[in-house]
Amino acid sequence: MEGFSSKRFFASILILLAISSYINSSLAATPNKPSTEFIRTSCSSTTYPKLCFTSLSTYTNLIQTSPQLLASTALNVTLSSAKSTSTMMVNISKSQGMSPKVIAAMKDCVEELSDSAYELNKSIREMKNVKGSNFQLMISDIQTWVSAALTDETTCTDGFQGKAENGNVKTLVRGRIVNVAQLTSNALALINRYASLHG
Repeated sequence: MEGFSSKRFFASILILLAISSYINSSLAATPNKPSTEFIRTSCSSTTYPKLCFTSLSTYTNLIQTSPQLLASTALNVTLSSAKSTSTMMVNISKSQGMSPKVIAAMKDCVEELSDSAYELNKSIREMKNVKGSNFQLMISDIQTWVSAALTDETTCTDGFQGKAENGNVKTLVRGRIVNVAQLTSNALALINRYASLHG
């Protein structure tokens, strides 16, 4: 009889452990849900909500539900995209058979993207220090710089409009620059949202 009760005791322990393990794994999975919803809701105020969500949803653990961290992450994602696009363009412009017109447009565009990256970098640094009585002034600077970055990127896409020689290259490059500009537009919208929530 004693053996039977000890078996029941161990069976009960195993069931409790299984339940406890299930609860813990459920709890471990839930912290991301509020932050994922926070990102989705915040992105709905941007011009390109789908791109906004897909570009930021992988950073839920970092962002949590902070409007400041969301805007900062959006800036970092945009800067990374601008840099990789610029590198890609430099590499393509070195390839054989490119028309002088397209090479010139690429060189101009790489310069514009360099200016854009500079503005985004300044914004990222300033975003880390936004606080206190200088909040409005600092946010205003960030909004100005990100707007300037967007202007640079738009100027860059203008050089790749129309069907000319090296059409495939132009389509590829223009697609990448448009993507950077859309990310920048989204970052600006999230900065504006952060400013309005703070105000």
